[in-house]
Amino acid sequence: MAESRGSSRKNVRILLVEDEPSISGFVRRGLHFEGYEVDVVPDGPGALRKLRDSPPDLLVLDVMVPGVDGLEIARRLRAAETAEQTPAIPILMLTARDAVADRVTGLRAGADDYLVKPFDFDELLARIEALLRRTAAPAEPSANREVLTYADLTVDLGGRIARRGQREVHLTAREFDLLILFLRHAEQVLPRSTIMTRIWGDDFFGDSNVLEVFVANLRRALEAGGERRLLQTVRGVGYVLRDVGGSP
Repeated sequence: MAESRGSSRKNVRILLVEDEPSISGFVRRGLHFEGYEVDVVPDGPGALRKLRDSPPDLLVLDVMVPGVDGLEIARRLRAAETAEQTPAIPILMLTARDAVADRVTGLRAGADDYLVKPFDFDELLARIEALLRRTAAPAEPSANREVLTYADLTVDLGGRIARRGQREVHLTAREFDLLILFLRHAEQVLPRSTIMTRIWGDDFFGDSNVLEVFVANLRRALEAGGERRLLQTVRGVGYVLRDVGGSP
């Protein structure tokens, strides 16, 4: 089993952007031991060049790196992915700040997950594995793979492709999972606690406004072409995917 798992990781490339040698060395050695290919960059400009010239499968990004900070790197990466119509690279953001406001800022910048320093390597590894599972392509594409539809929204689960009409909607891994949950329960009001449990499980975010941030990001992506709003807020309860017509 361990050999099979290591083999499946052999071609997975991770870019680690971290300027503290003790942390970057520790993480790099651990990920290499687990079978991942790891590139380490200590500053923002170097990270942007690497992302442009040799995009990784996953980005582990420290917030406080010199030159261009991690938040700006995440924003530029997401903007480039949208402009160039390329798949979203999963981002795991690292920071010494554990306030909810700091986490929300990172998520708004485009991060999929957030880990506070100091951290245990096993937790880092588990979060990386979870992000890679969400973005993994199907091993054998099938003509019968599942497609979910609602109004003008279509999602190919196997290809992880979302569309509003003919427009492809570019989403991060978490946003995609959130959209699938709403599609599977279309026109059913989902309480906030249910959504948090289904998408984040027993994650460290707890009862913060992380969900609101992701809903806002998902709405922006779904309505970027001027389409009407499908994801509605049910005040005091949660959210529902419902086509009420009219303008956004």
